[in-house]
Amino acid sequence: MEILWFLIALGLLFGVLGPYLLRRRGGGIRQVAPGTPDAADPEAYGFVRQEELDVRLPGADRDLLDVLDVVQATQDWRAAAQLLAGTEKEGEVRWQRVQAFAGAASLELASKPGVGGAWLRAWRADAPKDPGAAAVHAEFLVQQAWRSSAAGTDDFRIILEEARKVAEEAALLAPGDPVPYITQLAVARGLGYPHEQFDQVWAKVIDRAPQHMGAHLAALHYWCEKWHGSREEADHFATTAAARAPRGSLLAALPLFAVFEHVPDVVLVQDFYRTAVVSRAMEGALYAVHSARPDDPMLAHVRHLLVWFLVRGERWAEAMQQLVRVDGHVGALPWTLSGDPAADYTLHRNLAVAGYEANGGSPATLRH
Repeated sequence: MEILWFLIALGLLFGVLGPYLLRRRGGGIRQVAPGTPDAADPEAYGFVRQEELDVRLPGADRDLLDVLDVVQATQDWRAAAQLLAGTEKEGEVRWQRVQAFAGAASLELASKPGVGGAWLRAWRADAPKDPGAAAVHAEFLVQQAWRSSAAGTDDFRIILEEARKVAEEAALLAPGDPVPYITQLAVARGLGYPHEQFDQVWAKVIDRAPQHMGAHLAALHYWCEKWHGSREEADHFATTAAARAPRGSLLAALPLFAVFEHVPDVVLVQDFYRTAVVSRAMEGALYAVHSARPDDPMLAHVRHLLVWFLVRGERWAEAMQQLVRVDGHVGALPWTLSGDPAADYTLHRNLAVAGYEANGGSPATLRH
């Protein structure tokens, strides 16, 4: 019986790896040592070296990065408060900046236990009525829960309960700001709100920002199979939002995020990334990025995920078109799920370059 199970497992393994290995042997992309005449050179395309990739943000936000540098160098919170006070409440940028400040404080605390992130504690103590400080504090607690505790443990729930309390305070300080409620969506996922209670929080979000892409991504996580929904519920949520989205909205890309959340750990279907379901979601995302405003702050999020899918679907030229527009920053899905986001991104980038050149592409033929 054990031999039978071994043979079945061996057959499945060959079914998964066989086509890939045969494709490598029969031509196409071949892995060669760096520096050999056949080696693809990502730097020829103007790409940033792996060690210089910025893992904090999905795309450029010079004002935010400048302020982060000042705050972390001086431990003075005032520049952060000023930046958030001047950031539009309803837009995506405020959500991203709140996340970035919270993430910076959380990572500081992880690297310097007990003393890291002191500027955030001082901000809350010195300006208790500042809605920006409360919003950052709530998001900081959410990130701390996931970084420092295992989901479902007592410590995890205690931290998220505190995050909920602070998020409610932030919402009272800035009634029109959707960000505290978006933070509560993450709290709801971690604490396992029943669907009716989650819907109540979601209603408060869309009352304030009905087209908010970041909010939809936070809600999508709740509806996924690994949390409190199912593959069908997540797909329904994503496709409904995409269907209702006006032209130019990146919500048309939401089904691709739903597909990503449910990609199996082991793909047993040959050419999975070229199946109808995946291809349709990819086309929706490509349509979204082509019709979106060039300055849409969520555009980089969609482009990064497209790179992951396009490389795996061996759509090299299209992957390169996305890479030249996001290279330099890797603080986005799917890279942030890796222990080394820069290395994971660089691997996919190298594959895209190799595949592009194996099919006749070159720096001269790539449109910027």
